[in-house]
Amino acid sequence: MVINLSEQHSLVSNWVSELRNVDVQNDRMRFRRNLERIAEVTAYEISKRLEWEETEVTTPLGISTSKVLTAQPVLATILRAGLAMHNGLLSFFDKADNAFISAYRKHNADGSFDIHMEYMSCPDIEGRVVIISDPMIATGASLVKSIQFLKEEGAIKELHIVCAIACTVGIEYVKREVPKAIIWCGDIDDEITAKGYIVPGLGDAGDLAFGAKLQG
Repeated sequence: MVINLSEQHSLVSNWVSELRNVDVQNDRMRFRRNLERIAEVTAYEISKRLEWEETEVTTPLGISTSKVLTAQPVLATILRAGLAMHNGLLSFFDKADNAFISAYRKHNADGSFDIHMEYMSCPDIEGRVVIISDPMIATGASLVKSIQFLKEEGAIKELHIVCAIACTVGIEYVKREVPKAIIWCGDIDDEITAKGYIVPGLGDAGDLAFGAKLQG
């Protein structure tokens, strides 16, 4: 299942517009905050699909029956670009456990690249709902490899993928490799360059959020 949050106009499409806008991108704090806000809205939408139970809460004047989550999800993100969206998810799922994965493109002289995985910090994910965030799904290669890395730690009950912008090529690849995942997108573009960048996209989300990196 793929959900494009910009199919109908909402504040999400306004935030995506600012993420893409080269004049607004100079404001790093606003760029990060827009990623956070997209993730916050997505967290609310995902929460509607999670299992819940009724519980009694004592108020100053009596007893109230409330609906609460049966279990907290695990929030996972791909460093470093995913940190802003991770913060947005965590501000809503504030009791969640967290996982962090280091994955990056190692570019070769011929213009191709390989995905390198160097680090993972992960709680127990056996039988749990996992929500993984990455602002861009371009080829989908780093995302799929990160998910496979996570699955080595345990069987995931339900997987949600949260991104700001995805490319149709990347979505199709993720759907083939992780067919049961639910993909939540701020918006979807159709074009990708030979070097694996989304067009029109928004540029390098990690650099725009946290500053240019020395590595190519």
